[in-house]
Amino acid sequence: MTATALARLLARYARGLHGVADGPHHVASPLGAWLLLALCAPLARGPLRARLSEVLGTEPEEAASLAAGLLADPHPAVGCGAAVWSRSALDTEELRDWKAGLPAMVGTGDIPDQATLDRWARERTLGLLERFPLEVDRSAVLVMASVLATRVSWARPFDLVPASALGSFSAWSARPGQALHAPPGDPRHRAFIADTEAAGTVAVHTAIARDGLEVTSVAAATGVAPADVLATAHEIACTGAGTSGGASRRSLFELPVGEAPLWTIREEQVDTASPDGREELCAAVLPAWSAESDLDLAGPVLGFPAAAGALAEALRLDDYRYEARQSAVARYGRVGFEAAAVSALAIKTSARHRRPGLRRVGELHFGHPFAVVAVAVAGAAEGGHLGAGEGTSGRSWHGLPVFSAWVSEPEEPG
Repeated sequence: MTATALARLLARYARGLHGVADGPHHVASPLGAWLLLALCAPLARGPLRARLSEVLGTEPEEAASLAAGLLADPHPAVGCGAAVWSRSALDTEELRDWKAGLPAMVGTGDIPDQATLDRWARERTLGLLERFPLEVDRSAVLVMASVLATRVSWARPFDLVPASALGSFSAWSARPGQALHAPPGDPRHRAFIADTEAAGTVAVHTAIARDGLEVTSVAAATGVAPADVLATAHEIACTGAGTSGGASRRSLFELPVGEAPLWTIREEQVDTASPDGREELCAAVLPAWSAESDLDLAGPVLGFPAAAGALAEALRLDDYRYEARQSAVARYGRVGFEAAAVSALAIKTSARHRRPGLRRVGELHFGHPFAVVAVAVAGAAEGGHLGAGEGTSGRSWHGLPVFSAWVSEPEEPG
């Protein structure tokens, strides 16, 4: 499967994941949750296998192969990893065979205590997340986790402008403080207006980081459903990274001069070498923002009930419980972007089965809620980053959406 096709699967999965977010302002990593499902999917049989194939968008073996490829060839700007811990005394032959076939980068071992799991999350997210998403006690017989983290600097930092530059239509412009201004014509900041099928005419800005990450913001009219704006943002973000799909750009000369909710267009006299005597430039004004989210992944739409069932069958558990959650954080500011997510799944025995035993140790206005998608891009600066390892290219990550957010709470730039 190509990176283009995988990006489309992740965009489809993202719609379901953002749909379970608690509150409009949130951040998530669809890729982090998808990786967990892909790693355990080959264990599934019968209806469970069919359900995981539907959620993943491909057959379990192909999904597992894609996950292995991403873990083996990490992107220079995205630290990634996964682990499976179990009570080794309860491992079945089927579970041992599955663990032996996991990618080499997937850590395995006995289930750590809570403090060790918290430290694992903290160290692998550059300190952005302090705690593991799940509380793990003696009832847990298997715990899986994936982690993604990035901390990048913009190739060209934003300028600061008064918040009033977000436009008179924006409630955010009345707040005291400042906003971020992307200069017109700078190739490290791409801004344009586009017509899209799902979200109508939108304002688009992409900030390019030095280490091979592009973060795209998309604002639509206030009446457009957030799910449609997020889907459009995924499509446009992956297009900007060189994959297919995308939107139809609008010429500024097709739009009226003056201020509208999503932009202000003005005309000025200039000397130009353009054959038709017309030039176009777009700038953008956005708020700084940050978000922290704790997402419950256990609902049926995200596939984790089927994944838990497959693991329980491999462990020969007739009576079990499971928990699945994702903790995510992101910050978008004047000089850069950072984000991290830990997704976790735990299989637990029912309380009555517990018993004593030994324990092993134009100027675009992003002035109302908008969507954001961060996409990995090949051809980043040489050298490892965030544990990527020397000499890795991360080419299998090219065009993949890594983090996405719905921004409805602006902040003062840091």
